[in-house]
Amino acid sequence: MANTYTQLYIQFVFSVKGRKNLIKESFRDELEKFICGVVNNHKCKIYAIYCNPDHTHIFIGMHPTIAPSKLMEQVKSGSSGWLNEKKYIIGKFEWQDGFGAFTYSKSHIDRVVKYILNQPVHHKKQTFKEEYLQLLEKFNVDYDIKYLFEWYD
Repeated sequence: MANTYTQLYIQFVFSVKGRKNLIKESFRDELEKFICGVVNNHKCKIYAIYCNPDHTHIFIGMHPTIAPSKLMEQVKSGSSGWLNEKKYIIGKFEWQDGFGAFTYSKSHIDRVVKYILNQPVHHKKQTFKEEYLQLLEKFNVDYDIKYLFEWYD
């Protein structure tokens, strides 16, 4: 892609199907490394990743040759297949349909990285539902609550 220059930073957020707490600390690091490999294979750059028990945040510098939806399709299908092959989870692991994608400028990189890496502390104060709705509001994303992730309070 000669003469194509971009600066595309996106935070992706997606959830485990049924919002179950299936991502365990015992394999979280290995899962994050696998996801980083998928992202890197698509010429994108990982700035931060954190797999919570029921949802994941990834902050990525996007390459212009791949669409965000295609990258998420590859990340989610690849990582769910990998988890099922490893048999870390009893039964079949799946991600919920859809994802959130929020763009940032270069000046926000450090702040977003810190936010993602601080997920365990963050979620002691705020639920995933509160966090996700806050992101949608902050970025002025029009949404219909019935089409968001499945919520189990």
